[in-house]
Amino acid sequence: MNPLYNFGIRAYAFGAKVLATRKEKVRKMLDGQKATFERLSQRLDPSRRYVWIHASSLGEFEQGRPLIEMIRRERPNCHVVLSFFSPSGYEVRHDYAEADTVVYLPFDLPKNAERFIDIVKPEMAIFVKYEFWGNYLSALHRRGIPTYIISSIFRRGQIFFRPWGGMFRKMLRCFTHIYVQDDASRTMLANIGITNVTVAGDTRFDRVTDILANVKEVTQAEAIAASAKVTVVAGSTWPADERFLLTYFNAHDDVKLIIAPHEVNEERVAEILAVISRKAVRLSQATPEQAAQADCLVVDCFGMLSSIYHFGDVAYIGGGFGAGIHNINEAAVHSIPVVFGPKHEKFKEASDLLTLGGAFSFIDNEGFTKIFDDLTSDTARRHEAGETAGKYIADNLGATRRIFDEIFVNA
Repeated sequence: MNPLYNFGIRAYAFGAKVLATRKEKVRKMLDGQKATFERLSQRLDPSRRYVWIHASSLGEFEQGRPLIEMIRRERPNCHVVLSFFSPSGYEVRHDYAEADTVVYLPFDLPKNAERFIDIVKPEMAIFVKYEFWGNYLSALHRRGIPTYIISSIFRRGQIFFRPWGGMFRKMLRCFTHIYVQDDASRTMLANIGITNVTVAGDTRFDRVTDILANVKEVTQAEAIAASAKVTVVAGSTWPADERFLLTYFNAHDDVKLIIAPHEVNEERVAEILAVISRKAVRLSQATPEQAAQADCLVVDCFGMLSSIYHFGDVAYIGGGFGAGIHNINEAAVHSIPVVFGPKHEKFKEASDLLTLGGAFSFIDNEGFTKIFDDLTSDTARRHEAGETAGKYIADNLGATRRIFDEIFVNA
């Protein structure tokens, strides 16, 4: 990549080092990056063939996971190196059993890219959704290593489509093939001369359907829901979401709440419990009998949310007042309506569900109250919206199979 790009990456890395003095997550990322090359050298077998799959964070991992598991199931001689950039992915999935090794991806500098590929020697590389790292892509392209991006989606405001975006358009030309979620993305790419594109859909639909078929037993969630007229499951919430959610919950005795904050730590759990004026218990500490007597269950552990949605009547999805909403498909697959804040424009599934009537969005307390008053009081409307959400998921299955067949079967 050109010197300006590399300068930007170095500045980003320097900023991360400064931030690491105050932020534990950033410190974990930098420590993890330092260990990457040694970890790869110790754990990889030079006689094996590796597929390198990169996901930025946990959300992108869940998008790539169905493909990883299909590769391991149908191509057992292919081994997987999984990399993350964000601690939200690595710290949760560093022991993921379907990968031979899981590492942090070092910053996108020329020496890092060359060294990483020298050690892994991937037979192919697969990036998930939004990952465009110029030095890694250039190194893969120079070596003739087939490189793909899956479940990608493009919008007009992205730098690829700006007059000054030439350097970033070159990154797109490094991909052997690009698998996008919709026709709009394919058309935008064609307008800038990128035609090695297939509309394959979003692999996240396949992933959440797997989750639905394997719902975990969460007896506390089942107990609180069984004793409720209406149960709201709020997933991946931030304080900006909770100011609406908890105010409403405190004032409505007919609604019970299961809430899973995005960041699970003692400080966040304590913040939530301090605001709740009704009886609340923590998942890790409550028996099913105690949960049944409570009004609110606070999920203070990882890995349960996707199953807990099964016990809800309405789902609230956090992130809509920050960088963007979290995974709405995890909730919609359980055939319940989903509600979220205004930052949803980057997510095709949100726009589709809003149009179909399976999802609802708001910008202020008045809008929040109206939506929840309607959904909690009108059982028929709630069920209709939930059925719409579930049908939308069912109608959009199959992206993983289409991508797998093109890359591994029909290549």
